[in-house]
Amino acid sequence: MTKRIRIVLLCEDRQQEVFARRFLYRCGVEPARIRARTAIKGKGSAEQFVREQYPAEVKAYRSKPYQKDIGLVVIIDADVKAVEERCQEFETALAECGLSGRQTGERIGIFVPKRSIETWICYLRGETVNETDKYPHLQNESDCRSVIEALADNRHNSLPVDAPPSLCAACKELDRLFL
Repeated sequence: MTKRIRIVLLCEDRQQEVFARRFLYRCGVEPARIRARTAIKGKGSAEQFVREQYPAEVKAYRSKPYQKDIGLVVIIDADVKAVEERCQEFETALAECGLSGRQTGERIGIFVPKRSIETWICYLRGETVNETDKYPHLQNESDCRSVIEALADNRHNSLPVDAPPSLCAACKELDRLFL
């Protein structure tokens, strides 16, 4: 990924935003080239916000086919749903707006932590996790900085066999962004 790429980040909350920003910074994306759209706390369902904004962001992304230096990063918690079910909700949202699903070659990455982003953070900190339990929020969103940087630095290596399946799936989504 080049430093000149521009990323639109669509996510549920500040913790997801911090996670994604730190990862992208470490991969060489300039901070000023990331624009985040995060649900406003206390203003309704955050996952609904992401699902409803997704078609508009895809439409905006596709309206600039001549710009090869843009990407869309979407993060939504699976909560109690399957990762595949969350991904299908995005495909359905596009179809309902008359848009086609994600195409090969589009820099649109969908990242779905199961149960929440805190599952990934706890795992990256060396804790034993599963994808059904709820893990606590960090006191400060930036407390995960070192583990995110380590993940970014090792993104070309396979994850250990005990890695949460949703994190493994997310690493495969990176290929869509790092064309």
